[in-house]
Amino acid sequence: MVTDEIKELIDIAAEKIHAASHVVALVGAGMSAESGIPTYRGSGGIWTKIGEPDPRSFQNFMNDPKLWWERMLNPGLVNEESPERAKFTKALAEAKPNPGHFALVKLEKMGKLDTIITQNVDGLHRIAGNNNVAEIHGNRNYYRCLDCSSRFLRDEFTIVDIPPKCPNCQGMIKGDGVMFGEPIPTDVLTKCISATQNCDAMLVLGTSGTVYPAASFPTEAYMNGAYIVEINPERTPISDIVTTQIAGATGDILPLLVEKIQELG
Repeated sequence: MVTDEIKELIDIAAEKIHAASHVVALVGAGMSAESGIPTYRGSGGIWTKIGEPDPRSFQNFMNDPKLWWERMLNPGLVNEESPERAKFTKALAEAKPNPGHFALVKLEKMGKLDTIITQNVDGLHRIAGNNNVAEIHGNRNYYRCLDCSSRFLRDEFTIVDIPPKCPNCQGMIKGDGVMFGEPIPTDVLTKCISATQNCDAMLVLGTSGTVYPAASFPTEAYMNGAYIVEINPERTPISDIVTTQIAGATGDILPLLVEKIQELG
């Protein structure tokens, strides 16, 4: 239910976003959860159930990339070892964009959204139709070259050798998802930092505000004078520095906010 108080906050946020010149959206797992994808932490989170990945995951990959690829190309084996992981993978594969995703597409088409910085690996922003997306933790639908950062759609990439080599530079290929212990790809991190430093308004959507470096972006934008609006069912560590905090699901609030921005012309 959208209360009168929430409607008033939406009106305030709409005016601020409409007046802004460079708007960035920082998106967290809460938006993906509304598409049926379990979160990682907290009650019902996949890591709560099966434990967090090995902090040396990336180093393990580098030590034996062939083993990683053999397991990746044999999902049945992994699913047998962890039924909970199998459920999570199935939810990822079957997830569809929700009204929150499509609201961001509309905002971009209106010329009012410069960049989406997403912490989610599901690729739903691109599937929904957004173009300028910085996937700080990668995209499960792509492979990435560790040398030249070229990315390849999984469905269109032919694997000849294991581990496969980049067709552009012969570098090592891995999944685009950022592993524990793996540096965030420089091209993506640079894009995130630039968008944060240049924005005059930031939408903080469904993020717990606890995973860095993404959790630092709202504070940096705020310190630079940007207007910050947070949409989340619960308060987060970011809530103390936001200008406007709207309690609710992104799929419920964002469409109303974008509609109000559109009404302002």
